[in-house]
Amino acid sequence: MKIIETKLSGVFIIELDSFGDERGFYKRLWGVKELSELGLQNDLDNVGLSYNKKSGTIRGMHYQVEPFAETKFVQCLRGKICDVVLDIRRDSKTYGEWIAEELTPENNRALYISEGLAHGFQTLEDDSELLYCISEQYNIGSARGIRWNDPQFGIEFPLAVSVINERDANYGDFAVN
Repeated sequence: MKIIETKLSGVFIIELDSFGDERGFYKRLWGVKELSELGLQNDLDNVGLSYNKKSGTIRGMHYQVEPFAETKFVQCLRGKICDVVLDIRRDSKTYGEWIAEELTPENNRALYISEGLAHGFQTLEDDSELLYCISEQYNIGSARGIRWNDPQFGIEFPLAVSVINERDANYGDFAVN
């Protein structure tokens, strides 16, 4: 497992080691030792799966506020996604900046996303699945979101939007959230 810093503090690309033979492969997804050595959150509270039928589907941009702020580990298990992380920590040097990373099962990459950052993705292929490992339980009172096309941030998704739910489509501009 190789952990690579990104331009956003608290966001890391994790290159997963894959060991294959005639049976298939094995990937170790989570390394408490490696994360601890970097001073990163390594406790998991829940694990989830996001299945998305159509290419062009957008989910996000989601986050939770204290006391339920969450750290996420995200990996694409099937299909292909454009995963986006937005820095909304007002005291951060990279406030308002975002990164996008293509995740596929073949490229053996995952994202580690620290609390205080908004996260979303767009599917680039039909039938895409994402694995989520999250440090906190979902708490509806702490759940927040930013509209995927909020002009303040200028996030660029690669495809036209084919599917988005009403909540994600109608978040207000971040300044008024």
